[in-house]
Amino acid sequence: MDMLQNIDIPQYASLYKHLHAHPELSNLEARTASTLASHLSRLGSFTIETSIGGHGVVGVLPNGPGRTILLRADMDALPIREATDLPYASTATSRDADRGVPQPVMHACGHDMHMTCLLAAAEVLLKARDSWTGTLVVLFQPAEERGTGAQAMVDDGLYTRHGIPVPDFLLGQHVMAMRAGTVGSRRGTAMAGADSLRVRLPGLGGHGSQPHRTVDPAVLAAHVVVRLQTLVSREVDPADVAVVTVGSLHAGQSENVIADSAEIGVDIRSVRSETRDKLLASIRRVVVAECQASGCTVPPEFTVTRHLPTTVNDEGMMKVLEKSFGAHFGDRYDGDISTTTISEDFSVLGTSVGRPCAFWHWGGIEEGLWDRKVAEGRVLEDVPANHTARFAPAIQPTMRTGIEALVVAALAFFGGKEGSKI
Repeated sequence: MDMLQNIDIPQYASLYKHLHAHPELSNLEARTASTLASHLSRLGSFTIETSIGGHGVVGVLPNGPGRTILLRADMDALPIREATDLPYASTATSRDADRGVPQPVMHACGHDMHMTCLLAAAEVLLKARDSWTGTLVVLFQPAEERGTGAQAMVDDGLYTRHGIPVPDFLLGQHVMAMRAGTVGSRRGTAMAGADSLRVRLPGLGGHGSQPHRTVDPAVLAAHVVVRLQTLVSREVDPADVAVVTVGSLHAGQSENVIADSAEIGVDIRSVRSETRDKLLASIRRVVVAECQASGCTVPPEFTVTRHLPTTVNDEGMMKVLEKSFGAHFGDRYDGDISTTTISEDFSVLGTSVGRPCAFWHWGGIEEGLWDRKVAEGRVLEDVPANHTARFAPAIQPTMRTGIEALVVAALAFFGGKEGSKI
């Protein structure tokens, strides 16, 4: 039997297009939160809490005795100008909370699909409540892209002041540049941790015609950027997983003026705490040494802007998921995908209260495109990845698969009316 036959799939496709066309940056998700709360309210039966940790929204559906299962989706978008040419493409702009400058905004990471699937799964589980018992919690989290949203909700009293029941199990998912209709997971470390730094490089400004009277921060920044690229290639074991990226560089405003300082944004990914500590220390070492080599008279400044923990899937939960996903999705499910260097803060919602978590990926790339590019050996070159201007999941079968995965996972941990386990 089709588990989605009792919900209006075209309505959810329209909702997805609306969310995609109206993205909001981290910590600015007010309109998105209002849309989600309104939809949950129309479903009925859910107790709804809003404005948790910023714009977080939670719905609680009690359904008798049993386990409490939390399903989570993230809400925020990215400062990217969309280039998909879709009829519902975003043309939105917003002022970034950090810099305050107008910039284009796009759902380039699939959070619009995450929200839509969770709302639909909530309706499916509501209409199927005769088949399970327990308490369902659906949580819509802000500011995942900044790595602060989950902790902000916890710090704002998610499980205390707002009275959300502490879940027994937490479940989450992410749409990825994989073949649409497929689902993948792994036991243990599924996603790397991430740390971001903003580094101010002190120079001494002056006229572009007289560089000998300055300490040029643009040249200094160039040396730092190049040197940082050796940290993984020359200081990390090749068998380890690590990434160092300089994602932004700002120095000066005019061609003939040497600025007083430059600023770079550095992002690292790691799966081992020892590697994380080594990379953070090495970044500081390189920056300080290059500043000294350039003749800087004041030290550089380091500001930590983001930290996302390593996502580690609970072994026992994964055994349950592997069985239920395998039964439902068949050969479209892979239980041993590779650890990814993409990061998430989802697990904070569970580790903060000592509860186990499980997280999986599912595909959003149209099957024909994916199959052609696999045959051509050009997946990395031609398939749009998350966080790029051309990323937009094929609505179907992506949406149906995402809804089904959430429902199958929730039912696996709820068990039936007699408390049976899958």
